[in-house]
Amino acid sequence: MTNERWYHITTGHPEMAVFYDEILETIEHPEFVYLGRNEEYLAVRNLYNDITKFIVVIYKEVDESDGFIITSFITNKKPYFLKKKIIWKQ
Repeated sequence: MTNERWYHITTGHPEMAVFYDEILETIEHPEFVYLGRNEEYLAVRNLYNDITKFIVVIYKEVDESDGFIITSFITNKKPYFLKKKIIWKQ
């Protein structure tokens, strides 16, 4: 994750400042990957095995070996991503 993206995430979602490792873990080992509206992907994991809270990392892939994080946030609004098409699940 670039410094610019980390700054963007923590400025827009200051609560994310303590979740750097969890953001990377979500990208590397998501429980689900959903397709977004603009061909971006949403990697999703339960936060600390809490079934009511999820960490969401929105990212784009340039090709099979390259991509970038757009943003990340925590939500308890499961319907936000359940309306989206599942691309992959663990």
